[in-house]
Amino acid sequence: MIYRTRDDAQALYGDVATVLAPMGLRLSEEKTRVCHINDGFDFLGWRIQRRRKRGQEGKWAVYTYPSKKALLSVMEKVRSLTRREKHKTLALLLRSLNAVLRGWCNYFCHGVCSATFGYLDHFAWWRVVGWLRKRHAGLNWGTLRRRYLVNWQIRDGRTEMFRPNTIPIVRCRFRDCKGDRGRPWSRRMLTNLNQTKQRLYDIFSLETWAPKQ
Repeated sequence: MIYRTRDDAQALYGDVATVLAPMGLRLSEEKTRVCHINDGFDFLGWRIQRRRKRGQEGKWAVYTYPSKKALLSVMEKVRSLTRREKHKTLALLLRSLNAVLRGWCNYFCHGVCSATFGYLDHFAWWRVVGWLRKRHAGLNWGTLRRRYLVNWQIRDGRTEMFRPNTIPIVRCRFRDCKGDRGRPWSRRMLTNLNQTKQRLYDIFSLETWAPKQ
């Protein structure tokens, strides 16, 4: 990412290719494009885009949130898992579904994802309810709700449905680079790590370990 014109960015194609060549890598022209940060771009499932800051007129901020492709992908997995012929019991369905939802939410919980998690939670909840109604077609809604939707939480015995809207959003804050506290791998932290490794070697009577400088 650079702060100049489009021509300046396109002029870096050759320089980047020169840097990657000794490492056995090459720049993919199909996956590489030049765009303005206001237009946004997708990267590793994230949508990165600069927008106006809500509630602060005249201020802009760069937001990271799940891309539409990533959301549609997890929704398709939920849709596939909640087909009637996939699982014999609700517990088996919830175990498979929870693994997908929990992994996806843990990956995206550091971005602007509150609304997305709420939407995914609503979608997954109704997909499971639809599975229950098809699986137990002879039960009316009142009986189904009392048996499987106690307090509107879907559960089967000890297995409870994971709810994406309960995941807290933990934003990655900017840390000042001044001093050792600002650097995640400061000299002080490396010294402590080396001392811990040496103590482990002493405890297990291993040969002396020489830390890298």
